[in-house]
Amino acid sequence: MRCCANKCTGNQSGSVLVIVLWITFGIVSLALYFGQSASLELRAADNRAASLAAKFAIDGTARYVSYLLGNLSDPGTLPKIANYQQEQIQIGEAKAWMIGRDNQITTPSRPYYGLVDEASKLNLNTATVAMLELLPGMTSELAAAIIDWRDEDSEMTEVGAEDEIYLRLAPAYHCKNSPFETLGELRMVAGANLWSLYGEDSNLNGVLDQNENDGDVSLPQDNRDGRLDAGLFEFLTIYSREANTNSEGTARVAITGTGFAQRVAPLLQEKYGVERANQILGNTGPANTAFTSLLEFFVRSGMTENEFTNIETSLSITNGAYVEGLVNVCTAREEVLACIPGIGVEKASEIVAYRLANPDKMNSVAWVASVLDAAQARLAGRYITGHSYQFSADIAAVGRYGRGFKRERFIFDTTSATPRIVHREDLTHHGWALGRQTWTDLRQFAGMTQ
Repeated sequence: MRCCANKCTGNQSGSVLVIVLWITFGIVSLALYFGQSASLELRAADNRAASLAAKFAIDGTARYVSYLLGNLSDPGTLPKIANYQQEQIQIGEAKAWMIGRDNQITTPSRPYYGLVDEASKLNLNTATVAMLELLPGMTSELAAAIIDWRDEDSEMTEVGAEDEIYLRLAPAYHCKNSPFETLGELRMVAGANLWSLYGEDSNLNGVLDQNENDGDVSLPQDNRDGRLDAGLFEFLTIYSREANTNSEGTARVAITGTGFAQRVAPLLQEKYGVERANQILGNTGPANTAFTSLLEFFVRSGMTENEFTNIETSLSITNGAYVEGLVNVCTAREEVLACIPGIGVEKASEIVAYRLANPDKMNSVAWVASVLDAAQARLAGRYITGHSYQFSADIAAVGRYGRGFKRERFIFDTTSATPRIVHREDLTHHGWALGRQTWTDLRQFAGMTQ
């Protein structure tokens, strides 16, 4: 009997031990589960905090840009890189970068930082079909469809697109028949596709990133030639115009039409005296001469470049409130310059070379007459300017430890006394845009500080 009792007691002790072990295992499992959940929640909260910090850094950088543009020493020109901070702008625990473009380098190996001159691009609402057709990646059909999209009539341009094309799509929609309000509208125009709009630059940062130079290994598709083939988004804008007033807010003097000499004479006399003013006006021809551009007026006036530069922003060829869509010949890329009548492919490279050799002259359009002959200058003059009043700030930011990447693009208009943000767009979905080296540096920093 005693043996049986001892055996029962042993069995009970073993059962209790198993139960205790199971309970202990359950408690440990719960502890590990809640610990892991807490860790994940902590990491998620940290990422949310980093994302918010990045967003506030973008807002802070936008305010900085607004202040910068509102206090330019030379209004109407792209701020010099040396005069402001463009990268690793520290705001609290976050950092921000302004992703820009270096028009002197065709395929940069790392991002270039700075503001972008919107007048360095073709204006989608004013460029002619012939100018559009010369853009890299453009087709005749897409150029014609752009004209049909923005014009007010329903008559189809040759090889273009009107309602009969768009109403066949699924889902169907109408041709807009009014000016573009955003560059993104170009996605809706017949003939536009991802390749024509983005090219190889899928994240729109102007850099040939690793995934953009690996053939079919990863998206986007590319030709793996070591050169960035940019899409149309790189060369187009809808934000380029000049107010028809000078820096003091006074209306500019129209230099064309009946009585232009009487309107211009007081300005010339004030700047250069009566004798020199009469000499300049005598060179320009009859009092009702019709000039097509300020550059043509300069060529015919016999003024020196310095003389013309001093009065250029006081002159205009229109009485309208604004002059729309002029391309800044001082900052435009060679591909854009090649689209301008009178410049073309033949002279675009000469324009760029002259700019590099004469950086001190890049506050006027007068120097163009040193590259183009009189006939070419007359053709080109109506499409170009030497000033810019709209600038884009493509701001990317990260929070603590390089987390919470955010990116937004702002368009600033400086035609009024106070710079205004006229467009704001979230570009975060395009992915990392700060290059491999910045990614590596941020990862290493995060590893050292955690």
